[in-house]
Amino acid sequence: MNPDDSHLTTEDLESVRAASVALHQQGWRKEFTIEEMIGKWAWLVAQVERGYSDFVDEYANDLYCRDWLAKVWPQVTHPVRSCWHEMLQPLDERFRAATIEDGGRAVGRYHQITPHMGWWWHRRPKKLVGHLAEALRTADETP
Repeated sequence: MNPDDSHLTTEDLESVRAASVALHQQGWRKEFTIEEMIGKWAWLVAQVERGYSDFVDEYANDLYCRDWLAKVWPQVTHPVRSCWHEMLQPLDERFRAATIEDGGRAVGRYHQITPHMGWWWHRRPKKLVGHLAEALRTADETP
């Protein structure tokens, strides 16, 4: 899942390492890589498109991979961002297409959503199935 990063300099690669270390020191459970977190985001996007069926707590936990990417982005060099943008942008577009903007109301019943959180927290999947459907179904939707 790696884009062509052969043009990245030592400085570029060091910016990724330093950002990963900094985020780990801020409480992320390990020093993740951009590749790893884009992979997790790709997995979640595919699950949401098919119908994410796990519990709402797992869904919220899975959304944090996109938070990590948002936090790492300003810490890495422009060439690194450009390199990975071609993979991230289509995933973001697919997630938007598979979800509905709801201001964070659905997930916010189970997880504190604040206005400063990323746009992905303010959306709920269109296709509700399984445990997530039970948790997020609103009163005006038919079961």
